[in-house]
Amino acid sequence: MTQEEAKKLQRIAQNIRLSVVKSITAAGSGHPGGSLSVADILTTLYFKVMRIDSKDPTWPDRDRFVMSKGHAAPALYATLAEAGYIPKEELITLRKLGSRLQGHPSMRQVPGVEMSTGSLGQGLSAANGMAIAAKLDNRPTRVYVIIGDGESQEGQIWEASMTSVHRKLDNLMVFLDYNGLQIDGTIVDVKSFTNPAARWEAFGWHVLEIDGHDIEAIYDACEEARATKGRPTLVVAHTVKGKGVPFMENIVDWHGKAPSGEQAEEAIGHIEAVLGSLM
Repeated sequence: MTQEEAKKLQRIAQNIRLSVVKSITAAGSGHPGGSLSVADILTTLYFKVMRIDSKDPTWPDRDRFVMSKGHAAPALYATLAEAGYIPKEELITLRKLGSRLQGHPSMRQVPGVEMSTGSLGQGLSAANGMAIAAKLDNRPTRVYVIIGDGESQEGQIWEASMTSVHRKLDNLMVFLDYNGLQIDGTIVDVKSFTNPAARWEAFGWHVLEIDGHDIEAIYDACEEARATKGRPTLVVAHTVKGKGVPFMENIVDWHGKAPSGEQAEEAIGHIEAVLGSLM
C-alpha cells in the first residue's frame, strides 16, 4: 500500500466518523463509542480488501462482512453509504420511525447487510455458515467479521470459534474490537477478558495483534490471513472507544448515548480539522 492510498483511506475513515456523529445526534440515541472505534477497520475492508460491488449487492462471488457487534450499526451504515449501497442523505434517518436504518442492522431492509445482528454472540456462527457454504460451492468468497470484547463474554462466541477451527475455515477472518470498555464498565471489571491472543491461539486460531487504527497494519493483517491455509485468522485490534472525538475517547459513558448539539459541533469540528490535515 502506498502512502497516498493509506491517506485516501484515512480520509474515508474520517468521513465515516463524521457520518456516525451526525446520524446519532439526529437520532438522539445510538452507540457512538464502539462505532467510532471500528471506522478504520471497516474502511480498509470495504475500500481496499473485500471483493464487492455496490451495484450488484447479491453477486454470488462477493466477499461477506458481518457486524456481529450490531450496535455499531451507525458505522456500518456510514460505510455502506460511502461505498454506494445507500444514499448518504438517508443516514440522517437513523433510528427514525419508518426508516430502514434501525438501531441494529437488518439484512431484509438494507442492501449490503449480510446478517441481521444485535443479539450479541451470534455473528460468528452466521459467518461460519457463510464460509462453509463458500467452500462447499467452491467459490472464492472470503468472510470478515467484527466482534466486540464485551461480546466475547458470550459462550456462543467460543462454541462458534471451535467450529471455525474444526472446519478449517481459512476463508474466515475475525477482528476483535479490543477497546477495553463495554456498556457497564471495563471488560476487566465486568468479566475479565485479558490476553485474548493466548485464548484464541489455544482454540487453534492463527492470531495477530495490531493497532486497530493503523490502516496499513489492518491491510497487512488481511494479506497475512489470505495467505494462511488450514485455519481461520483472528486479529486482536487494539482500539480506542470513541476514537477521533477527544471528549469521547476511552470514556465508558459514550458506549450508548447521543451527543448534544453543542457536543456534536465540537466533535464535528475536530474530525473536520483532522480531515483537512489529510488533504
